[in-house]
Amino acid sequence: MKDQHGDPIEGRDIGKNLSRRSFVKIGVLAGAGLTLGVSYRVIKGPEAPPTDAVFSPSAFLRIDVDGSITVMVAKSEMGQGVATALPQLVAEELHVPLSQVSFAFAPAHPAYGTAMGGMQLTGGSTSIRDSWFPLCEAGAKARWMLREAAAQRWGLAPDQVQMNEGKALHPDGSKLTYAQLASAAALLDIPKDVPLKGPSEFRVIGTPAPRLDVPAKTTGEAIFGMDAGPSNTRVAVVARSPVFGGVLRAFDSTGALEVQGVDEVVELESGIAVVADGYVAAKEGRDLLTIEWADGEWSTLDDTEISDLLKEAADEDGATVRKEGDIDSVLTSDREQIRAAYTLPYLAHATMEPMNCTAWVRNGQCTVWAPTQFQNAPGLVGGGARQVAAKAAGVSADNTVVHTTFLGGGFGRRAEQDFVREAAELAGKVDGPVKVIWTREDDMQHDFYRPASYHDFSAVLGVDGMPEAWCHRIASQSILQRMVPSWVPDFATNWAGTSDPTSTEGAQDQPYHIPNVRVTYSKVDLPVPVGFWRSVGHTQNAFVVESFIDELADLAGQDPYEYRRELLSEHPRHRAVLDTVAEASEWASPVPGGRARGIAVAESFGSFVAEVAEISIQDGQLHVHKVWCAIDCGMVVNPAIVRAQMESGIVYGLTAALYGRINIQGGRVVQSNFHDYQMLRMRDAPDIEVILLPSQEAPGGVGEPGTPPIAPAVTNAVFALTGQRIRELPIQIV
Repeated sequence: MKDQHGDPIEGRDIGKNLSRRSFVKIGVLAGAGLTLGVSYRVIKGPEAPPTDAVFSPSAFLRIDVDGSITVMVAKSEMGQGVATALPQLVAEELHVPLSQVSFAFAPAHPAYGTAMGGMQLTGGSTSIRDSWFPLCEAGAKARWMLREAAAQRWGLAPDQVQMNEGKALHPDGSKLTYAQLASAAALLDIPKDVPLKGPSEFRVIGTPAPRLDVPAKTTGEAIFGMDAGPSNTRVAVVARSPVFGGVLRAFDSTGALEVQGVDEVVELESGIAVVADGYVAAKEGRDLLTIEWADGEWSTLDDTEISDLLKEAADEDGATVRKEGDIDSVLTSDREQIRAAYTLPYLAHATMEPMNCTAWVRNGQCTVWAPTQFQNAPGLVGGGARQVAAKAAGVSADNTVVHTTFLGGGFGRRAEQDFVREAAELAGKVDGPVKVIWTREDDMQHDFYRPASYHDFSAVLGVDGMPEAWCHRIASQSILQRMVPSWVPDFATNWAGTSDPTSTEGAQDQPYHIPNVRVTYSKVDLPVPVGFWRSVGHTQNAFVVESFIDELADLAGQDPYEYRRELLSEHPRHRAVLDTVAEASEWASPVPGGRARGIAVAESFGSFVAEVAEISIQDGQLHVHKVWCAIDCGMVVNPAIVRAQMESGIVYGLTAALYGRINIQGGRVVQSNFHDYQMLRMRDAPDIEVILLPSQEAPGGVGEPGTPPIAPAVTNAVFALTGQRIRELPIQIV
């Protein structure tokens, strides 16, 4: 196999009918060294991509006779640091410094299915949680085999051999490098179980090691989706219906074909592709197509209708997802009810690198180069990029290879398969490799959006000011209902449509001690495509829960921090981050003139985060000056990466809070580019201070948990400064 942008090669899988010992012996004879589950292939020529290799017993580690150590990273690197943190896990157990380790992106294969259901997927802030055990185990087993090989060569008992810095150490001071031991170690049986290190023994885990991907990104050598593919790859731009649910009625390609460089125009399931020798010609040709679309029943859909449907659904009896105590008797009493309603808009992912995918179909085989978050999955769950590309191209999944590139942002958008399906379908209809590139406008107007939602709250306070009843009604589209029908039988479809946990997370499990609670969910059917957006339902529910609890604290005449603290007596990890961020921000101290602070806390993806935002308003413009963030994410692999992810999540969430909104008019998205879907600029970014709480708990996620608390921290600060409650995002100061 050549590099990620070279021509694919034809190979014969030598391992399909070989035992593990036979394969290893062949590898040693060929000088392959110690390979835990990653086989080499016999290269025949440059005609077609190779088939999948044999993996046994672990697909994550390769040590070659030249001493190079390669960790196969099965998670997608989209800036969050997995290409460094995951090798740290292996290096820890292998007893080598991280500087001796390199990484490569793993192929799409079931052996890398560490996510739920055997999926090879990067999402839900699960990369460390999914990978901790298999990667630590791969390193530990390799170290055990290398030690055994050294012991046999020296005629010692294994426990007399020490392993350190990539070497086996003899009691007399002599040494053998892993390179010298790799071939002999490969002949040994792989142990079933080996003990793993405890936290007190960590030397690599827990250190702020420099990122392994930075050099390639600094020099421009890193291969992103836009860069990948053979040198003779043509480019395609696709025209898609601008209206949700619209279908193609007719088109005329005359104008497109007159553009110099345009080769052909091809009809696809999603629209019409213009194929050319470069992007400029393909884009110009696409714009000169004459197309007649049948807009369908949703051509008049707009924001007002969507808002009305959400409010109507919230007023109905939805599916109860949490019920405690006797809330009806409290709410029907003559005691005063506190009411509030919150509205959140659709949001686009707006990745810096628009969607793209390169595919090549020939001789019954399909090769894909894609910046994807979702490489492989069993057929039961609909398949990943490998299975989707195979179906679209009309070949088998066994004859489909997916090369994962670096991702220019993901945020959940690249877990979708539309851009992969489109490229593979087109590649099956044209000769040679083809890269489908989405314009920024395509990307903005054909996204899978964070659902719009409506939240209705009712509460009753006791004589002590603490809530005795809490009712939260949620109305939104269901992400899972869109996805589940192709997965599993009807019962799961019905479950996802009536009680979607991606819509209720952070609400049904809100941590405050309240004796009478009811949380309901009402599904609203709309044609707007919705999907997973960084921190998913937590982005909405943390905002509304933390806003409403702040309102209750004010009505009770109590400090917002102290009020939360009292209600979190049964949740020590929530309390700990809350106390830490309050201390770091000097919450009890006076705020500089013209400024105010707000506070919020949320648990998501196994981690606990509290944030304080300090703001001011000048000439009607909101300025966020500083954010303090305290996180307990369990055991930390790389503290520098955790801090960077908190900063990233805060900036992403702050962008949404200040500017984020996708408007719908005439059944289509109004926004088209960054001039009307703004990003937070560097000049407006706040100073961010991140505090990591020491913890021996199991690792939690870090890619998403920094996002949910920032919007309520800011809006609660707005109230503290102005008395204006913000119940709709993005924030508008009046």
